[in-house]
Amino acid sequence: MSARFLDVKSISSLKPEPPHLAFADARAWETWLAAHQNDELGIWMKIAKKDSGIATVDYQQAFRVGLCYGWIDGQKRKCDEQYFLQRFTPRRARSLWSQRNVGIVAELIAAGKMQPRGQQEVDAAQADGRWAVAYKASSKIGVPDDFQAALDADPHAKAFYESLTKTRRYSFLFRITTAKRAETRQRWIDRSIVMLGQGETFN
Repeated sequence: MSARFLDVKSISSLKPEPPHLAFADARAWETWLAAHQNDELGIWMKIAKKDSGIATVDYQQAFRVGLCYGWIDGQKRKCDEQYFLQRFTPRRARSLWSQRNVGIVAELIAAGKMQPRGQQEVDAAQADGRWAVAYKASSKIGVPDDFQAALDADPHAKAFYESLTKTRRYSFLFRITTAKRAETRQRWIDRSIVMLGQGETFN
């Protein structure tokens, strides 16, 4: 009997597609989210383009409401001439926080808007150290002193690092600055110097 193999495309097609939903305003989105906050699949939100003349919740409003319920934004996709699609899902366990999100959550808590599920995500991040190592956006992050010292000690690695695009530099800085332990941070620095010395990058 010959073995049968499933085609990779047929396997991927078995994955459920998140629903495509549009909401007239932030209140409609929050009403839906309050009832579906535990839907792990998430959604593709249809957000009207500015020149469409269609009223929907905008990205910033949707983003802030999502944080209140422990949901985060993800990939953005084209939809059609009137809408674009924005992915929203519940935050994955142990996912990292950005400093931007930490700041916005502080505002939401002060305004009394944070919901129990959203607060649970905050409490978990504060308890396991993710809150303390929230990462900076690529436009705001600088080279840490310890990594700079390591670069200065290896001119070849430093020269290659300085030749990289901001995105590729950030791939090194992100790993170093989000390490929770000093020894883990040092390992990332050491590995980065070796890679840079060999003309390699993470992506």
